[in-house]
Amino acid sequence: MAAHVADPDRFVPPMPERTPMALRRAIALYTPQLLPDFDAHWKRAIGDTYDVGPVSAFLARWWCEYAIARDPELDAHVIGLQHRAAEATDIAEARVLLEEVAKIRYGTRDLEPGE
Repeated sequence: MAAHVADPDRFVPPMPERTPMALRRAIALYTPQLLPDFDAHWKRAIGDTYDVGPVSAFLARWWCEYAIARDPELDAHVIGLQHRAAEATDIAEARVLLEEVAKIRYGTRDLEPGE
């Protein structure tokens, strides 16, 4: 992922504090296209059930979504990999492409607030 944020002239918003409220504020500010899905998922998984058990899984998923979407070049790269995998006629090629997406997504979990 570092290769996608190496350009010093490009602004990539920082990761927020690792709380649902801080993440929602960052999404609303920098990646508002994600906000309807974020809010709907929150309502369905936590708000309507009053069950806080899924909060950590919810936060992990949306941490990754925001981490990718906040960087337009990284977001385009991931989307491109996914499209290429969907169109691949060779299962091995599709697997390699999807493994690259998984590595990127998995790598976002280690991002710290402020990065």
